[in-house]
Amino acid sequence: MSSSAVERAKRKLSERLAEVRGDRSQRQFARDLGVFQQNVNRYESGTTPHTDFLITLALEENISLDWLLLGKGKMKRAK
Repeated sequence: MSSSAVERAKRKLSERLAEVRGDRSQRQFARDLGVFQQNVNRYESGTTPHTDFLITLALEENISLDWLLLGKGKMKRAK
């Protein structure tokens, strides 16, 4: 994967995080996940999320990491 493809995927990641958050405020979303609101803001602004956050998000929100990180497949994981 070229560096430009990686940069595009990282930009899309912040958009998909906002999509998962939906109508919830960043503060409420952070509370729901047990993280700081400032982290949610940074991640939606383009900072690469920490692995712990991604795992928590996948488990708590039933989100596919393939979809979140790469835009592949469906947003929700099969149960």
